[in-house]
Amino acid sequence: MSDINSGQNDKPAPRQTDRWLEPGPTNALVIYILYLAGLVIGISGLVGIVLAYVNRGKAGGFVESHYTFLIRTFWIGLLYALISVVLIFVAIGFLLMFAVAVWFIARCILGLQALQRGEPVKNPESWFLGL
Repeated sequence: MSDINSGQNDKPAPRQTDRWLEPGPTNALVIYILYLAGLVIGISGLVGIVLAYVNRGKAGGFVESHYTFLIRTFWIGLLYALISVVLIFVAIGFLLMFAVAVWFIARCILGLQALQRGEPVKNPESWFLGL
């Protein structure tokens, strides 16, 4: 016997996205990890900045400060890195590039710690560490 209703209302269920794509703490965590991986695999930082821009303004709560912090971390880090590249010609750039990497790692780790505690970044507009 066949079901009378088969085929009429058999719409496929809406596709469930993975949690890490949806705006929220898990997505911010993925972006922090992508940034840190970007120190080794450059393209992952670009994926992270795209995810941060796409999800900013959608998460609400304490996570919004993390998206602002992540976006500023990317752009300020890029600015510092470009200045370091220019200064390589006067030999101080190598030291400055190392300092930029330490700053970038510290900023990501402090952001990760705040995210894991469920706290906002205290000063997401900061040029230093956001404390």
